[in-house]
Amino acid sequence: MKHFLNIFGVSADELRELLKAAARLKAGRKQGIPASVLSGKVIALIFEKPSLRTRVSFEAAVAQLGGTSLFLPGNEVGLGWRETHADFARTMSRFVDGIVLRVFKHETVEKMAEFGGVPIMNGLSDRSHPCQALADLLTIQESFGTVAGKSVVFVGDGNNVANSLATGCGKLGAKFVLACPPGYEFDEQFRREYAANTSLPVPEVTNDVVAAVCEADVIYTDVWTSMGQEAERDERIRRFAPYQLNAALLSKAPKHAKVLHCLPAHRGEEITDDVIDGPQSAVFDQAENRLHAQKAVLEMLFTA
Repeated sequence: MKHFLNIFGVSADELRELLKAAARLKAGRKQGIPASVLSGKVIALIFEKPSLRTRVSFEAAVAQLGGTSLFLPGNEVGLGWRETHADFARTMSRFVDGIVLRVFKHETVEKMAEFGGVPIMNGLSDRSHPCQALADLLTIQESFGTVAGKSVVFVGDGNNVANSLATGCGKLGAKFVLACPPGYEFDEQFRREYAANTSLPVPEVTNDVVAAVCEADVIYTDVWTSMGQEAERDERIRRFAPYQLNAALLSKAPKHAKVLHCLPAHRGEEITDDVIDGPQSAVFDQAENRLHAQKAVLEMLFTA
């Protein structure tokens, strides 16, 4: 694996190896076992969008692996407008050993990988959030011992998080269902990419959220209005209101079902306090797993 841009570019075997490595690194951290795979390495974090979990978990991951990170706000570096992606990638590759990008357009990630000479990691783009998906899969594996054969219901729109998790579930043999209001399904681009990059049928989509959760092992939700969609907020709240993950909806699911949310949560909108803080929630284990999943990615990229 040369870069980590999306789950489409990671084989099922690589996904399994990443999950195995993440579990090992997590256990090693708790046992105080040092790791030094990034000793002497510098990783740049270039973020066009604000972040808490992605920035802190990557900076901590690099430090725990013995490396050094530096943070560059996207508005200062001017990706694609102050200078070309190609010039930026070629220059940065002379200074640092790897680059984490959190950007508006997935095209930026692809161009950096095309022209750069160091590993590129996608910390989020409009099309994909592979680091989040890997942490999600790790959390599912911890909860049930395996991802294969589990039923994952994503209650929300067909966004970048859903795209990546659906792909990861498909590659590892889990059933993925998107439960959303009409008009918020996976877009045509994702359907084409999924068909082109896997031999699997496109994940199931339903507008009936109650029926969807009845046999769910995992119920996952996300904010109804993401960054850049603020003008749609009122309409989205109206359309998604029947899809709130609350006690009534959770009661329709099996008692063993786990609740996930990639955070930050808009409590009282897509999820209620009693659910996110309740006994079936694995949300904060999931948040912690961003750290361990990203350490596994860094380890694989720098020991290949």
